[in-house]
Amino acid sequence: MPKVTAHPTPNPHSLKFTRDGARFVASGFVAFGAAEEAAGDPLGSALFAVRGVANVFIVPEFVTVTKHPAASWDQLVPSIERILAEHTASAEAE
Repeated sequence: MPKVTAHPTPNPHSLKFTRDGARFVASGFVAFGAAEEAAGDPLGSALFAVRGVANVFIVPEFVTVTKHPAASWDQLVPSIERILAEHTASAEAE
Protein backbone atom coordinates (compact mmCIF):
# COMPACT_ATOMS: atom_id res chain seq x y z
CA MET A 1 0.00 0.00 0.00
CA PRO A 2 1.29 3.52 -0.77
CA LYS A 3 2.99 5.41 2.05
CA VAL A 4 1.11 8.48 3.22
CA THR A 5 3.03 10.95 5.39
CA ALA A 6 1.60 13.38 7.97
CA HIS A 7 3.25 16.79 8.29
CA PRO A 8 2.72 19.37 11.06
CA THR A 9 1.19 22.76 10.24
CA PRO A 10 1.21 26.00 12.22
CA ASN A 11 -2.22 24.98 13.57
CA PRO A 12 -1.83 22.14 16.12
CA HIS A 13 -5.32 20.94 15.21
CA SER A 14 -4.42 20.51 11.51
CA LEU A 15 -2.10 18.07 9.75
CA LYS A 16 -1.08 18.01 6.10
CA PHE A 17 -0.97 14.56 4.46
CA THR A 18 1.08 13.82 1.35
CA ARG A 19 2.05 10.87 -0.79
CA ASP A 20 4.89 11.17 -3.30
CA GLY A 21 3.61 11.04 -6.84
CA ALA A 22 -0.05 10.83 -5.83
CA ARG A 23 -2.84 13.23 -6.71
CA PHE A 24 -5.79 13.46 -4.35
CA VAL A 25 -7.94 15.44 -6.83
CA ALA A 26 -7.33 16.05 -10.53
CA SER A 27 -7.14 19.85 -10.22
CA GLY A 28 -8.31 22.80 -8.17
CA PHE A 29 -9.35 22.24 -4.58
CA VAL A 30 -12.23 20.91 -2.52
CA ALA A 31 -13.01 22.10 1.01
CA PHE A 32 -15.53 20.66 3.43
CA GLY A 33 -16.42 22.20 6.78
CA ALA A 34 -18.85 19.46 7.78
CA ALA A 35 -19.77 15.89 6.93
CA GLU A 36 -22.96 17.10 5.23
CA GLU A 37 -20.90 19.20 2.80
CA ALA A 38 -18.81 16.14 1.89
CA ALA A 39 -21.83 13.97 1.07
CA GLY A 40 -21.39 12.60 -2.43
CA ASP A 41 -17.60 13.02 -2.40
CA PRO A 42 -16.01 9.60 -1.75
CA LEU A 43 -12.79 10.90 -0.19
CA GLY A 44 -14.42 13.66 1.83
CA SER A 45 -17.12 11.32 3.12
CA ALA A 46 -14.57 8.68 4.12
CA LEU A 47 -12.50 11.23 6.04
CA PHE A 48 -15.51 12.62 7.88
CA ALA A 49 -16.45 9.06 8.87
CA VAL A 50 -13.41 9.20 11.17
CA ARG A 51 -14.70 10.46 14.51
CA GLY A 52 -13.02 13.74 15.42
CA VAL A 53 -12.50 15.16 11.91
CA ALA A 54 -13.78 18.75 11.76
CA ASN A 55 -12.60 20.09 8.38
CA VAL A 56 -11.05 18.71 5.18
CA PHE A 57 -9.15 20.64 2.49
CA ILE A 58 -8.06 18.70 -0.61
CA VAL A 59 -5.75 19.87 -3.40
CA PRO A 60 -3.93 17.69 -5.93
CA GLU A 61 -0.67 17.43 -3.93
CA PHE A 62 -1.95 17.16 -0.34
CA VAL A 63 -4.89 16.88 2.03
CA THR A 64 -5.16 18.98 5.18
CA VAL A 65 -7.35 17.57 7.94
CA THR A 66 -8.39 19.64 10.94
CA LYS A 67 -9.56 17.81 14.04
CA HIS A 68 -11.92 18.82 16.81
CA PRO A 69 -9.85 20.16 19.75
CA ALA A 70 -10.79 17.24 22.01
CA ALA A 71 -9.79 14.60 19.43
CA SER A 72 -6.38 12.89 19.58
CA TRP A 73 -4.05 12.73 16.57
CA ASP A 74 -2.77 9.40 17.89
CA GLN A 75 -6.20 7.92 17.27
CA LEU A 76 -7.01 9.81 14.05
CA VAL A 77 -3.79 9.54 12.01
CA PRO A 78 -3.79 5.76 11.34
CA SER A 79 -7.35 5.87 9.95
CA ILE A 80 -6.69 8.99 7.88
CA GLU A 81 -3.46 7.55 6.43
CA ARG A 82 -5.25 4.29 5.52
CA ILE A 83 -8.12 6.15 3.81
CA LEU A 84 -5.73 8.34 1.81
CA ALA A 85 -3.52 5.38 0.82
CA GLU A 86 -6.54 3.40 -0.35
CA HIS A 87 -7.90 6.41 -2.26
CA THR A 88 -4.64 7.03 -4.11
CA ALA A 89 -4.10 3.31 -4.77
CA SER A 90 -7.59 2.93 -6.28
CA ALA A 91 -7.10 6.08 -8.38
CA GLU A 92 -3.87 4.63 -9.78
CA ALA A 93 -5.63 1.36 -10.63
CA GLU A 94 -8.21 3.14 -12.80
